[in-house]
Amino acid sequence: MTRSPSTLGIAILSGILNSLSSRNTLEPSPSSSSIIPAAQQEEDNFPARVPSRFIACVTRDASAKRVKNALSSHMSSVTVLQKQNLKGIQQADVIILACKPKNLKDGILREPGMQEALQGKLLISILAGTSVESVEENIYDFLDPSTIPNAKDRCRIVRVMPNTASLIRTSMTVIADSEPPLPPPQSALVTWILSRIGRVVHLPSYMMDAATALCGSGPGFFALILEAMVDGAVAMGLPRAEAQMMAAQTMKGTAEMVQNGQHPALLREQVCTPGGCTAGGLQVLEDGKVRASVATGVRTASVLASRLGRGEQGVNAPR
Repeated sequence: MTRSPSTLGIAILSGILNSLSSRNTLEPSPSSSSIIPAAQQEEDNFPARVPSRFIACVTRDASAKRVKNALSSHMSSVTVLQKQNLKGIQQADVIILACKPKNLKDGILREPGMQEALQGKLLISILAGTSVESVEENIYDFLDPSTIPNAKDRCRIVRVMPNTASLIRTSMTVIADSEPPLPPPQSALVTWILSRIGRVVHLPSYMMDAATALCGSGPGFFALILEAMVDGAVAMGLPRAEAQMMAAQTMKGTAEMVQNGQHPALLREQVCTPGGCTAGGLQVLEDGKVRASVATGVRTASVLASRLGRGEQGVNAPR
């Protein structure tokens, strides 16, 4: 498996390696009990082939050092190649494209020999706002059909969107439905890889920009809200370290209640006593249009993800 590691690429690779490492430590010895806990049974639902060797492709010395530092405990399974994307892809069966969308437009997949190196392989793209068709157009010359291999030999491209929580294996990853559908072994492998770093959901490809805004940008939005709550608590006298821990745990607990079936509106009502402090605080937030601002932020991020995927520059410039 090879990748061009951004921060998110490193997080994904770290999550996969940690998962494989955990599985190895949990593997029962011949003399141990044959009863395997349910959690381990789920972990052991491996596809026929799983990655065992990893190649990280980078361009700069600083990036190579960052990869080695982040994956220091797993370097026996990782090779770092600098300015050798073609070599990395030639040696790989599965490629995770984790660069910035602009790098695609700059020709990262147009290097001589790249089309041949990708033939018959699986490429998983996490490029924000970038469709499968856009990636294909940067591999193949559709103006010259004679250069395009038949469907069986073409590179199969899957569009996905994880988030930075991959680093601690709590990502929310969206996998776009493929057309035509991936062969079952490839589909199982994609799901397995991304399940190593958190939860996975499959959605139609036209929903991917919205999914990018919600799941990819979401940690940034939640972090801003959490930071604001901490600032308010500090202003009222709480120590910052304790306030940050308390706010994070409160956000985590609330999220888990929603995941267990509580509707956010009902949960809000449960803690909103008439005439109480929660009701007063919520009124201030509603007066400040927090709900509308957050919703508009998600919508804006969705539109910008699409524009970035088209290679546009300065998408956040004042309009």
